Amino acid sequence: MASETFTAPLFPLSAHILPGGAMTLRIFESRYVRMVKEACAQQTGFVICMLNTMGNKEKNQHIYPIGTYVTVEDFNLLEDGLLGITIRAHYCVHVDSIVTEKDQLRVGHCKRLEIWSSDPITTETTIIDTKLKEVFDKYPEVNALYPNADFTNPVWVIYRWLELLPVNAEQKQSFLQQKNCLPALEFLSQLVE
Repeated sequence: MASETFTAPLFPLSAHILPGGAMTLRIFESRYVRMVKEACAQQTGFVICMLNTMGNKEKNQHIYPIGTYVTVEDFNLLEDGLLGITIRAHYCVHVDSIVTEKDQLRVGHCKRLEIWSSDPITTETTIIDTKLKEVFDKYPEVNALYPNADFTNPVWVIYRWLELLPVNAEQKQSFLQQKNCLPALEFLSQLVE
């Protein structure tokens, strides 16, 4: 697949979402309300980026280079008057050439990255699959986001663990830069056991 490049709005978050993931967000800043409205009107998406707390915000170095392209799946007006949205993640992108618009919305040049393949997985993943099912059973709010949970897909399971675990963004960025999911799988297998 040729690498697709495009420009997209960026939404830096301390929470992380990866391909196949879903998340609910409360949107209150005007720049992000505009971003969501435009994405819905144009039937496009935006990029959720991990925050680099050590990066210079004025130079847009507070945004890690690997983000996730998402689309709005659903939206509603919350009891507090804020906009609530549910997003679905499609693929990772490499972000560079970030510009800041007048309302402080960041927009970046994005290059689509290949989604990990499960082909190189030779390690037994039953433990992390089983433990993830237990997490989903224990937390109905997480389970509700995934009506078609794919516990048989090792890559899907690894992505969900990387979203859920309090692993720092730098470590997650390192895993996402790898050609396959084996380093992440090894790391998660040790943690979950």
